[in-house]
Amino acid sequence: MRPDTSADHADHTAEAERLLRTAAQYPEDKEPLYLQAAAHLELAGDRARAATLYDHLLAKTPDNPPLVKALKAANLWEYGHEAEARAIIDGIRAAAPREAAPWEIIAEALETHDELQASHDAFTTALTLLIEPSEEIPYTSHSLLTGRHRVRRMLGLPHDEWDALADTVNAGPITLDELHDPKRLWSLGSDNPAELQAEIARLRAELGTYRTALSRPFPVAMLHWPEDELRELLTAYPVLTTDYPTYEAHLAAVESSLRDLSAAGARHLGIVRGTVPSYEAFAASESASPADASLLPQYATTLAARGRATTWPPPRNAPCWCGSTTPYRNCHGTPDVRRPLPTP
Repeated sequence: MRPDTSADHADHTAEAERLLRTAAQYPEDKEPLYLQAAAHLELAGDRARAATLYDHLLAKTPDNPPLVKALKAANLWEYGHEAEARAIIDGIRAAAPREAAPWEIIAEALETHDELQASHDAFTTALTLLIEPSEEIPYTSHSLLTGRHRVRRMLGLPHDEWDALADTVNAGPITLDELHDPKRLWSLGSDNPAELQAEIARLRAELGTYRTALSRPFPVAMLHWPEDELRELLTAYPVLTTDYPTYEAHLAAVESSLRDLSAAGARHLGIVRGTVPSYEAFAASESASPADASLLPQYATTLAARGRATTWPPPRNAPCWCGSTTPYRNCHGTPDVRRPLPTP
């Protein structure tokens, strides 16, 4: 069955409806659920309704305005609203968000519509803002490197330092230079069996990469309580003070645990933010008391499964995950965050 058949469209529409019903049940998770629903509506060809969902989120002050705006722009351009899409993209570029996803979306939208130089500039700006080449490259930024490499190959530009870095994050069996060769399409019309076989191998490698990205489970997520939420939690359930002796200890424990997981080889890590009403609702759904500390990791896993996790570590210049306006590298990303935790 072709992927654009009416049956496939119906499946995507049905999944979008299911996600919207779930959002009505869990309003605190509306944003990620609406974004998933909008993606399915786009795949179903209902781009106008997808745009309505993006507009609804933007009217309600979303958690991640640049991401929603980027998705809206890419969607608008696909069904004829080029001028509005360009205006949104220009606004995102001027705002210079400190996360990878909005940049990747707008750069790929420009690439799709043959705006290769503008796409290249967007990828380059994003990398300059988000990556320090001498530090570990966050997983979420890998696609920025590979996307820029792909566009540079189409522009016929020589390798530079960012391209060399892209080669280091390529986990596939075929080099990026070969995967991104603009002449690959020629091999599809070749009568040479060796050329056809080589192209089949390249396509399999790309498919494997895409499948790996799509099949990644939700993150191993640590639970972070904002200071006011933690204060409310401990006032209502003082027994949990054993787990959270102080707010500072809580923050240090989150960062330390994530670093330990990373050092042990875990590569898909995240942070979810807890709220007391959401936690109490979760406890009620489990027929348990919110004072039961064993519920805390289950609550974190449930939030991650609903798309509430943000990737750790944040980009170097992004605000720290703790909620401060200080860049991560100058806050919990500094080497001394693993100091001994204070005792109660």
